[in-house]
Amino acid sequence: MEHEAAEIIRRRGPLVITQTHHGLICANAGVDRSNVEGNNVVLLPKQPDRSAHLIRMHLQQVFGCEIGVLVTDTFGRPWRRGLTDVAIGCSGVLSVVDLKGTHDMQGRVLEVSEVAVIDEIAAAADLVMGKASGNPVAIVRGLSLAGDGRASDLVRPATEDMFR
Repeated sequence: MEHEAAEIIRRRGPLVITQTHHGLICANAGVDRSNVEGNNVVLLPKQPDRSAHLIRMHLQQVFGCEIGVLVTDTFGRPWRRGLTDVAIGCSGVLSVVDLKGTHDMQGRVLEVSEVAVIDEIAAAADLVMGKASGNPVAIVRGLSLAGDGRASDLVRPATEDMFR
């Protein structure tokens, strides 16, 4: 696991919180033993945005239509119990919808609202895929979020990190 981590952030018992080479903060550098046989493990893609792009190009060629692709993984969240899926790779989809400067329902100007729409899509898709059902793909229709976003756009720079 250590070879997949750029930094060990915390250790508590068997749990290790790491920052991956991608900049993701997650348990065990994303090394996962679930849904694989024997002593095998699954590693995160080296370049998740590129992986999403290559999958997207192949599927567009096969099906002859424009699509977006997300590569997702399961993450825990600080100060919250439970797990949710987040996007670690993205191609053909806006990654963030910036609402700064727009108004809320009371007319107040939104000053910091950036919606991580690819994480919302990833979490919704996981409701269909399930953690242990063997369904590795979900098709999400009806969204108008085509764009050139990257999941790496969501990684907060260290200079903006208020928690470390």
